[in-house]
This record gives sequence, structure tokens and C-alpha cells, in this order.
Amino acid sequence: MADTEDKAVRIELAQLRQEHRDLDAAVEALSIAGNADALQMQRLKKKKLLIKDRISSLEDQLFPDIIA
Repeated sequence: MADTEDKAVRIELAQLRQEHRDLDAAVEALSIAGNADALQMQRLKKKKLLIKDRISSLEDQLFPDIIA
């Protein structure tokens, strides 16, 4: 059972990392184009931050810090 959960977490983690990269590329493209709507940029950056937080949470599940 733990292996199934571990696999599901790893799949979600990979999807979130890809989505984070896609958002990063979108933010970069908008800033280069110079016609970026400030509100749109703010929303994209906020979504990136939320995804990064979720990634960190999942990584903590997979690789807990064990301090001896």
C-alpha cells in the first residue's frame, strides 16, 4: 500500500514540477514581450508560488528530514 501511495506522490510531484516550469516560461515570455498585464503576471507568479509550496510538501512526504 505504501508503494502505491509513494508512486502516486511521485507522479503528482512530476506533474507539478512540469506545471511550475511551464508557468516560469509563461512569466518569462510575458516579461520579454513587454506587454504583460501586471495583474496577469501577479496571478501567474502567485500560482507558481502555490505550486512550489505543494512541491515542497510532497518532497517532505517522500524524503522526511530525520535528525538523529
